[in-house]
Amino acid sequence: MKRIFLTFVALFSFANAQAADTPASFADLVERLSPAVVNISTTELVKGQQQMPPVGTPEQVNPTPNPKLKTKPRKAVSLGSGFIISPSGLIVTNNHVIASGTDITVTLHNDTKLKAKLIGRDTKIDVAVLKIEAGKPLPFVKFGNSDVARVGDWVLAIGNPYGLGGTVTAGIISARARDLTVGPFDDFLQTDAAINRGNSGGPMFNISGEVVGINTAIFTPNGPTGGNVGIGFATPASLARPVIEQIVKYGRAKRAWLGVKIQTVTEEIANSLGLKTSDGALVLEAIPSSPADKAGIKEGDVIIKFNGQTVAAMRKLPRIVADTELGSNVPVEIYRNGKIQTVTVTLTEMTAEQEKAESAAAQNMLNKTTAITGKVMLGMKLAEITPDLKDRYKLVQDKGLFIAEVAADSSAALNGIRGGNVITKADQKPVATLNDLALAILETKRKNRNGILLLVQSGNGAEERFVPVALPLR
Repeated sequence: MKRIFLTFVALFSFANAQAADTPASFADLVERLSPAVVNISTTELVKGQQQMPPVGTPEQVNPTPNPKLKTKPRKAVSLGSGFIISPSGLIVTNNHVIASGTDITVTLHNDTKLKAKLIGRDTKIDVAVLKIEAGKPLPFVKFGNSDVARVGDWVLAIGNPYGLGGTVTAGIISARARDLTVGPFDDFLQTDAAINRGNSGGPMFNISGEVVGINTAIFTPNGPTGGNVGIGFATPASLARPVIEQIVKYGRAKRAWLGVKIQTVTEEIANSLGLKTSDGALVLEAIPSSPADKAGIKEGDVIIKFNGQTVAAMRKLPRIVADTELGSNVPVEIYRNGKIQTVTVTLTEMTAEQEKAESAAAQNMLNKTTAITGKVMLGMKLAEITPDLKDRYKLVQDKGLFIAEVAADSSAALNGIRGGNVITKADQKPVATLNDLALAILETKRKNRNGILLLVQSGNGAEERFVPVALPLR
């Protein structure tokens, strides 16, 4: 089976055109827009790198370090695209185009080369804003409304693939709201306009010549060196434009912060909670002293609406929050213990320390479980945590049920529970003993539910999530 790689390259597209409005040629549009599209190159001094073998040799494809070869610093050059958004020389591109470079050069449509200054960047949606001084007003393009772009609309891509500046391709919007799991606000437009390496940061134009997206990535079956296969992605203008405006004004993005760790509400989880649908975002934790914590949002709550907007899926919540004005007081509708209630949250900006804490990588814990003596419940071999058990498996939990083994065909295994995990809650109530879990199972059956919701942690506490487990039929 071939692996599919996601390669970040610039894309370019155009939308919002009825079939009857399709022009016989895009030439007039290209002639008008091309002067505002630029090529971007960055230079980085890489120290201690061995010289690469001649082009085309096997060693270049799979280089193997040779300690006998002398190493010396070398310059690495990367290429990308961008577009001018003001006559004063403000330029938008992808952050990954200039992320590792210290020397940024912009080449205009007339081949003029100018040094660029980095105004600011935002890694969450992969955008950066540059500034050049041309000594005269420059041609520029405007953003359009990507929210009204429809699947099937025409799009144009102009960029710098493989260093071939001024390349134009055309296609349609193939899909909307693609989640590539590369960031918290993924909402990509998909296009079949041909895009390749070096197109990154280029604009996606609609048929009116407005920027509706920033070309960012492609799918390719051939790894990082692969080319276009007709599946490309662009960050929508409606997501990028507010962030770009903040970067220009403040030098960085300023987003509202709720302060919750969340997970998807599956059908099984919805059933376990007594919810009629799987809409919403299930709260794993309200970060201490965060706006959510101060408003009284708790672990196990399901956020149904935020500031009047329905949270149709878990991944929609971060975007809704980020689009809300800082300092505003907003109503948040939550589902708790079978009832819907509303709390008011005062949104603040996330500090650098809070962002670092939230994005810290969770570490997985490997546990040896073969010698544990316990009781089998819900397809799991469970043991109450004792000081000896805690020390033996380096657990951070003082109370809970240690999972020694999980039956391969059990609902627990199918839902991702593994040996070495710890159950800390069942039906949103703390469990410290096997009897606690047995009573929770009986109470769940009394409510005529066919599954129980468990709060499961890794042994080191780095990972935590709610897991629905089906109850036995008898």
